Amino acid sequence: MCGICGVVGHHPGTPIVLEGLRRLEYRGYDSAGIATIDHHQHITRCRAAGKLDNLEAALRETPLTGTTAIGHTRWATHGAPTTLNAHPHHVGQVAIVHNGIIENFAELKRELSARGRSFTTETDSEVIAHLLDECIERGDTPQEAAFATIRRLEGAYALAMIFEGHDGLLIGARHGAPLAIGYGEGEMFLGSDSLALAPLSRRITYLEDGDWCVLKTHSVEIFDQEGNKVHRSIQTASLTSGQIGKDGYRHFMEKELHEHPLAIGQTLQRITDPTTRQLVLPEMPFDPATLPRATITACGSAFYAGMVGRYWLESIARLPIDIDVASELRYRNPPQPNQGMALLISQSGETADTLGVLRVLKKEQQKIVSILNVEHSTMGRESDLVLGMVAGPEISVASTKAFTAQLSVLAALTLTFARKRGVINAQQERELTNHLLDLPSRAAEVMKLFGAVRVMARVIAQARDVLYLGRGICMPIAQEGALKLKEISYIHAEAYAAGELKHGPISLIDPSVPVVAIAPSTILFDKTLSNLQEAKARGGRILAFTDAKGAERLSDIAEHLVILPDVDAFVAPILYTIPVQMLAYEVALLKGTDVDQPRNLAKSVTVE
Repeated sequence: MCGICGVVGHHPGTPIVLEGLRRLEYRGYDSAGIATIDHHQHITRCRAAGKLDNLEAALRETPLTGTTAIGHTRWATHGAPTTLNAHPHHVGQVAIVHNGIIENFAELKRELSARGRSFTTETDSEVIAHLLDECIERGDTPQEAAFATIRRLEGAYALAMIFEGHDGLLIGARHGAPLAIGYGEGEMFLGSDSLALAPLSRRITYLEDGDWCVLKTHSVEIFDQEGNKVHRSIQTASLTSGQIGKDGYRHFMEKELHEHPLAIGQTLQRITDPTTRQLVLPEMPFDPATLPRATITACGSAFYAGMVGRYWLESIARLPIDIDVASELRYRNPPQPNQGMALLISQSGETADTLGVLRVLKKEQQKIVSILNVEHSTMGRESDLVLGMVAGPEISVASTKAFTAQLSVLAALTLTFARKRGVINAQQERELTNHLLDLPSRAAEVMKLFGAVRVMARVIAQARDVLYLGRGICMPIAQEGALKLKEISYIHAEAYAAGELKHGPISLIDPSVPVVAIAPSTILFDKTLSNLQEAKARGGRILAFTDAKGAERLSDIAEHLVILPDVDAFVAPILYTIPVQMLAYEVALLKGTDVDQPRNLAKSVTVE
């Protein structure tokens, strides 16, 4: 995930920003750059592909002067990891750095091009600089230009902006991506991660979603998305990197829950042609059109992601799928088809059982495709093809944002296979792709539901046993919810296909056993409603995640509802994952457990 660092003050800005970027290296990146306002009030910049050492060498050749500076480490998504595509982007009188995804990039680019604007990079970020510069050219102040520009942007983003002729001014904005302000003596700092600000300031303000800020050497103004001036508290950050890395959140898990929109957006951005909005995956080491069947395997939450993938690949791409947990598959030795594919899923790429089954399947002449968050891991090196996520580091033991990033890749893979297998037409593919690419914005809306989820959590926290129910493609999301609750709150929970309720689990239901339903109105809703009515009739306390239409019909039987944004059934499993994980987090808070490091668990299971 990309990193941002900026400063406005009285010391040379380049070394301050460069050091901040070094503290963000853990995020992963493939190019970097810095821009400053020099003593003549002009913007100067230096960029380099590769590691920060390359940028530092370039800066020795071409030093940048000035005390107002912004810097960026980029993980390539739109456009190759080249110097040309590296940030900062400089257009006319403006330079910007950007984390995230601009979902309406293509529309804005067409609009700007029609007005005579020329683009020099392959990135979505460049449209931001053009919009800002266009506002400046018509006479807007930098503050007016920033506000007008961010109101045009759709997606998840964090921004830092500087303007020619305005030394001592730095403007930032965030929507669905983190951004923090650091307070110094006669200088101010901006960082996408407070770790970048650690050596510079212990006094930190974390911008809220939709906020934008105007930083000067001795002042800060913060505005909400409507342009109203607002107050945000200043916190004293710990000097330990572990504490600072939480960016003001109580736990890494809370921080990582808030990073869902960015993880989904940057993962999709990396595999999307921004001009055509078409998904573009790497060349496959086989022909999807002739693939006879495929095997999916993984462990833990990644296995539930694979189960969602099975639904998609079978129902949309019409590809038969076998699926099994890796710890069983590696010893079961089932027959494999000639010229088959194995799809393996792992956050770390070092999961022992998944790595073991990879080697077994390679001996069976299966082509190995791995979905990984750490591409240069052992699994990555031994795979025929890696489909990488851009979820960034996940510190909390309980997986959150990596799960939705895995689902995002699986959804993209499904549509790619469906096209190559000739089972969907161009219009169907376009519609489903648009639903997928709109998802980061919907995910950002879910971040506003913590309060509603907290009310539901009070019921769960009093229980010893909880049932999770889902139907169809929502069944794996119910399983993910039950797993998260067990992992971090230590409450016994089980997930069932709702249609199986009468085949045994209904005997467990009484007023002491809450029933949590994953119930979007677009997925077998009538069937789910019937099952929940049966549970209600036996004293069950019904708690449901649904949408506005579903809420109308559930209001008579559900004790608590969490109402999600309306989305197409295709992407509903990704969106509904987020509040299910939020519920487990809120219950764990009430129980007082160690959220980030639950007992008996490790982040990566690297031994059997």
